[in-house]
Amino acid sequence: MKIKSFFLVSCVMVCLSSYAQDAYKFQNMKLPDEKRIDLLLKELTLDEKITLLGSDLAVPRLGILPCRHHEGLHGLALGGPAAWGGREKGENGRMIPKDCPTTIFPQSYGLGSTWDVDLVKKVGEQASIEARYYMQRPENKRTALVMRAPNADLARDPRWGRTEESFGEDPFLTARLTVANIEGLQGDNPRYWRTAALMKHFLANSNEDRRDSTSSDFDMRLFYEYYAYPFYKGITEAGSRAFMAAYNGWNGIAMCIHPCLEEITRKKWGNNGIICTDGGALKLLVNSHHAFPTLAEGAAAVVKATTGQFLDEYLPYIKEALEKGYLTEADIDKAIRGNLYVALKLGLLDGKDSKDPYRTIGTDPNEIPPYQQEGARQLAREVTAKSVVLLKNSQGLLPLDASKLKKIAVIGPYADKIVQDWYSGTPEYETTILKGIREAVNKDTEVIYAPNNGIDQAVKAAAAADVALVCVGNHPFGTRPDWFFCPVPSDGREAVDRKSLMLPDEDLVKQVFKVNPNTVLVLVSSFPYTINWSQEHLPAIVHITHCSQEQGNGLADVLFGKVNPAGRTVQTWVKDITDLPDMMDYNIRNGRTYMYYKGDVLYPFGYGLSYTTFDYQKIESIQQDDEHVTVKVLVKNTGSRDGEEVVQLYASYPDSKVERPMKQLRAFTRVPITAGEVKEVVLTIPKIDFGYWNEAQDKFVVEPGKVRLLVGASSADIRLEGEVQLTGDK
Repeated sequence: MKIKSFFLVSCVMVCLSSYAQDAYKFQNMKLPDEKRIDLLLKELTLDEKITLLGSDLAVPRLGILPCRHHEGLHGLALGGPAAWGGREKGENGRMIPKDCPTTIFPQSYGLGSTWDVDLVKKVGEQASIEARYYMQRPENKRTALVMRAPNADLARDPRWGRTEESFGEDPFLTARLTVANIEGLQGDNPRYWRTAALMKHFLANSNEDRRDSTSSDFDMRLFYEYYAYPFYKGITEAGSRAFMAAYNGWNGIAMCIHPCLEEITRKKWGNNGIICTDGGALKLLVNSHHAFPTLAEGAAAVVKATTGQFLDEYLPYIKEALEKGYLTEADIDKAIRGNLYVALKLGLLDGKDSKDPYRTIGTDPNEIPPYQQEGARQLAREVTAKSVVLLKNSQGLLPLDASKLKKIAVIGPYADKIVQDWYSGTPEYETTILKGIREAVNKDTEVIYAPNNGIDQAVKAAAAADVALVCVGNHPFGTRPDWFFCPVPSDGREAVDRKSLMLPDEDLVKQVFKVNPNTVLVLVSSFPYTINWSQEHLPAIVHITHCSQEQGNGLADVLFGKVNPAGRTVQTWVKDITDLPDMMDYNIRNGRTYMYYKGDVLYPFGYGLSYTTFDYQKIESIQQDDEHVTVKVLVKNTGSRDGEEVVQLYASYPDSKVERPMKQLRAFTRVPITAGEVKEVVLTIPKIDFGYWNEAQDKFVVEPGKVRLLVGASSADIRLEGEVQLTGDK
């Protein structure tokens, strides 16, 4: 610790001494960005350039402070099971994660279930404020402003071990939420970013088993229309200038050296920022993909592909590559140029006179930490409640009336435990489901807790109660942090795909239901299950993901009717694992996602119930101009409760001359509608969003002809239909 502290103080002293000198030319904020980067490159020594191929943007000699990466998929990750904040000695000398509290939200899968772009933007904003706070504290705790978030990968298969990290299976929904999260992370200042959003994992990383050597194979149409679409929007619309290359290959070429990195993402889309490897990817490139005989040759290929940051050991191999002529200094200049652009946007190249509006966050020693502020806690609670998906409520059991309940049984392994996943931080506090229920009921209501059915304790608790809540699901990292340890076949995690979709604790649910017909399944999980028995027999089922520090309060708000649920599924829940194509079949046209799957499903994409009812009265108008189609729909809340409805618009293409999806999401909005109110919902679709990727023309093309507009409450619950006649590209 003393050595690290001395190094940090030394870096700061060097930086301060540089400020005392005349300003460097690259610090002239009146110059164009690219000119400033040119000037900085001229100042750098070759050794400094090689150092910049790592994950730190620091150049101490020139006054550029250390700036590394944070994880931030659902809140800033400092601490957590992976010890992202580092480790320190705890009791009995045991090394434990350092205490670096942050605000922790539901997993990305849960954020997706909100279908709320404004809310997902706020989550990114909160994480970025906390990153700045830690970066700029007087004691300089954590030097990182590049956020590895959001995950723009698509959950094409529920067996994928990292499904929890994705916003879902649909490219349009994922793109909208990706854009929102990036906007929150980077802020709205036209010149500076609060943090830099680095998307993961480009491209088509949705199998974990043998991910270090497999190839995800599909054509260019699926590249543009499906797998790359959220990344494309993240760069071209939200302004992200950073992403991580995936471990896998695409059509036989490892992603960290794939020509598309430069030819498409840089030259066509404009990513003039960071492209980094995933952790350990250089060695995997040689030892697993067998793409090169030596690490020096592999390192040279990575740099020549304009991948400018290594997340593993690389220094000796880069030096060897230079010595043997595999690589030139000009190649390094080209690769690190994007790193310097990100540093510029974060205000790191400005010197003492920076106009960065975010540079004061955390600098006041008396400042209340952002994770302790009431607004952060309320945001976590709101997001959690809005992420809850009501899957079944056939007898009106929910919402519960606290005034009429004398005893509630809260049962199961996740009733009194919040499990943080591998990309979580450490929240300052956690409100479990049990605690949230206890705080929501009257003081006269007895809450009985049983973690399992050992010696029939769960059955006895349920039999004595008016209602039983059974909280079961998966463990996000297999119960211990060993990399490939995942002992339950239906669990999954990074590096391990799921081998089953069955819920192991459904037997516990059956036993509870046998003694108490008022049984609610609270499915606490990172992905879908084939809960066919529960769907057939239980009166009520809700889904919520792991991790939120407000899990108990957010769920209780829904169960007791304080919040009317409007969460929606972000993935097709199949009835049986045999309904899925082969795991390595990346051609989604072969029966994947709601767009191409033709069989019966347990829960369709976009599905979720409410405590009220909504009548889609009519499509009021369909208008088009040169650029957009605007659809106005009248929706009435016909129930007795205020609520929110997620109005979804899908398109199909009966006149298309090429293969198109059966239907595809083209617009959605989550809108509050009070009881009895009729609301006009406006959905605007850019015409280009009706297009398909034409490989011959190398662009999205809108065909002439009829497009059917399908408006409803889910992909399978279409309430209204209209059509628009498009003239096609001129």
